[in-house]
Amino acid sequence: MAVEPASKRRRLSPSKEGNGPVPGFAKWDLEQEYQQRRQKKEKSKNDKLLVRTEKGWEEHERLNESHARNASPQDDEDSMLASGDDEDSGVADLQHPAISEKPALPLKEQIRLAKEDLARIAGHISESPEENIAQLRQLAQIGESENVTITKLAMGTQLAVFKDIVPGYRIRPLSKDDLQAKVSKDVKQLRTFEQTLLAGYKDYVHVLSKLCGNQHLSGVAINCVATLLTSLPHFNCRNDLIAVIVQKLGSRTLAPEAPRCLSALEQLFQEDEEGHASLEVVSQLTKMMKGKDYHIHESVLNVFLHLRLLSEFIHKASTTGVDKDEEPSQMPKKLSKKDREFRTKRERKLVKERKQVEKEMKEADAVVSYEERDKNQAETLKLVFVAYFRILKARVQHLMGAVLEGLAKYSHLINQDLFGDILEVLRDLITEARISLEAGEEDDNEELANTATRRNIQRETLLCIITAFALLQGQLDVAKSASSLHLDLNFFITQLYRTILPIGLDPDIELSAKTAHLQDPNGLATPLAQGAKVNVATTTVLLLRSLQSVLLPPTATKSVPPVRLAAHTKQLMTAALHLPAKSAAAILALLQQITKVHCGKVASLWCTEERRGDGVFDALSEEVESSNPFAATIWEGEVLKMHFDPKVREMVGKMEANIKEARK
Repeated sequence: MAVEPASKRRRLSPSKEGNGPVPGFAKWDLEQEYQQRRQKKEKSKNDKLLVRTEKGWEEHERLNESHARNASPQDDEDSMLASGDDEDSGVADLQHPAISEKPALPLKEQIRLAKEDLARIAGHISESPEENIAQLRQLAQIGESENVTITKLAMGTQLAVFKDIVPGYRIRPLSKDDLQAKVSKDVKQLRTFEQTLLAGYKDYVHVLSKLCGNQHLSGVAINCVATLLTSLPHFNCRNDLIAVIVQKLGSRTLAPEAPRCLSALEQLFQEDEEGHASLEVVSQLTKMMKGKDYHIHESVLNVFLHLRLLSEFIHKASTTGVDKDEEPSQMPKKLSKKDREFRTKRERKLVKERKQVEKEMKEADAVVSYEERDKNQAETLKLVFVAYFRILKARVQHLMGAVLEGLAKYSHLINQDLFGDILEVLRDLITEARISLEAGEEDDNEELANTATRRNIQRETLLCIITAFALLQGQLDVAKSASSLHLDLNFFITQLYRTILPIGLDPDIELSAKTAHLQDPNGLATPLAQGAKVNVATTTVLLLRSLQSVLLPPTATKSVPPVRLAAHTKQLMTAALHLPAKSAAAILALLQQITKVHCGKVASLWCTEERRGDGVFDALSEEVESSNPFAATIWEGEVLKMHFDPKVREMVGKMEANIKEARK
């Protein structure tokens, strides 16, 4: 029987005869070999310096400095752990920071690199917005730098990018149903682009609103907000942008950024066609004014004068509603059978369908725009009137002039039901102003006198008169409106007569409320009224507007009594002797028109032989009728003929020429 050969046994352990690997055995000691080889290599290094002596080259005791500098951090840690002196090693680490940290770049180099990165990223986004829209986050991260210059550059770059890639419509946030719905690849890509753009835009607006309170970045942030509001008023986050601007305007003293905010609102009002943005701005402004108890600057209130409804809105409104005129039905005239064009049944059907399509297209284009615009403008006008009347009721003195000027501008849009209340308020304002002026003149209290000066009583009186007559002239039929409403404007006429002579002695009559005044070196002149009431109109312009309404109304010439014309003419000629050249020429030009229109009523003032009145003329009378103007003569014309200004002499000559023609 054959003996089977014994099976070979595989060695499971390494040989004890050497350190070399055994054939067929797994190389289990590779890590150990690598460690031993590294230790041999480190031992082979000469850690000591060689010094030449008499016996030859010998090793020095001092360690090699280069080896110490090139030692690895792992060796340092091992040596530190082996030494056991933890406290000393910690102190050494604090005194000698890690050398591996890179040195900080210079400021100019940082700005240069930031510019390159911003330009590169902005170029990528502008070239392909849908593919590179995610890079908006990189622009935002660059803007988070602690360097103010880099932050400003990032803000400006983001502004330019958003102006370039924002679409011409609002982006609607996706609902849960929209996210779960199955859409095509193109729609999905478009939605991703829109939502990413909207998220980046919201973050940018949020950052701008925060930086508006920063002392160093508020100017650039406000400029970016204003540019976004005027360039992209249709896009999302419009309310947030308006809130930032309104917040900057909510103080009695304007911030340095306020002029940019005001110009942005004015531009927005002028370019707003549908009225949505204007309504939102006026709504937030009125809420802010009420919350601040109307302690705001008057220029904020004057922004309302730039609304487009001044020229576009045609209905009457009040604080509660809007009166809309009933449109008369305009039915087309039916043509006779002879004039009708012959059409077949098919042609008539096609014409009918075409008219229906045109009607639907007109409704789609016009109804949305015009009806929505009228609705928005009506709501805006109501808010403006509410703000004006609340200020009048609260008697906010530094805003009275701005409110009166606004009411004069919007007089043609005010409902007749409010006329009585407005006129009553105007009377109270004139009475209070006159009382305060008299108290300031009689009392020696400097504070009270300065208050009367600061209010500029004469300008307030003229504005009240202009507003009162503008309310009446703003109606379609002035004569019928005055008779039906029983409006008595004699109080305002009397106040105008009392104001003529004091205004003639005003040294600042040709200066507006915003004109810079020079201080008197002797300290004799009255200080300039800070926070004055009117924007650009001078006192002369206000006086001429008041006289035009009283003496030359748009109604028939018989509506002005002769006593009123004669009394005002005499007072104006006396005031012209004291007025500057330009104001005197403007007053004489108005008198030239009066003598041309009402020449028969005032011609007797130029003739001493045809006196119509008895007694003495009282120039200081408080009533027009009791001044007895026909007892006086216009002797001032002879003095004005020798005036140094040729325009004044020319106007006097024209005025006398009209009188000579009337006598013929």
